[in-house]
Amino acid sequence: MEKPHQITKIRLLFVCLGNICRSPAAETVFAKLASHSKLGVEVDSAGISSWHKGEKADRRMRDAAQRRGYQITSISRPVVKSDFSQFDLIVAMDNENFRDLMSIASTDEERNKIVRMADFFVKYRYDHIPDPYYGDADDFNLVIDLLEDASQGLIAHLKKNFSL
Repeated sequence: MEKPHQITKIRLLFVCLGNICRSPAAETVFAKLASHSKLGVEVDSAGISSWHKGEKADRRMRDAAQRRGYQITSISRPVVKSDFSQFDLIVAMDNENFRDLMSIASTDEERNKIVRMADFFVKYRYDHIPDPYYGDADDFNLVIDLLEDASQGLIAHLKKNFSL
């Protein structure tokens, strides 16, 4: 049996297109659930694009999260090359984000850090976290549901594969 990686805290970066809906919600949901699970993590979020750099998360996402007990406070920023050395895992919200991150990564070590949030679903069967930006309140609520589910799977994965 392979020995878990021995580290004290794992650093995760959640990534979507603009860093105003899915990735700041993922950062917030995951951080709260990881804390409840006594998992040592540091989290951040970023976007593939810099369109919304310096902005708060979309009001609709913040409202949907707040109704569920989450307080999204992150400020949008783009992915930068140093993220690949600063973070242990870089978690893409959809396949396009995954491909974009793979194109930014320049080594196998960096590419091996990139995963899809959808790979960690426990009960849902989606292949990505859908972008709610052009949707309605139900779409934002679905994103929270999906992130809660995938966060539980990601927490289980981290506990199994890392000694924290």
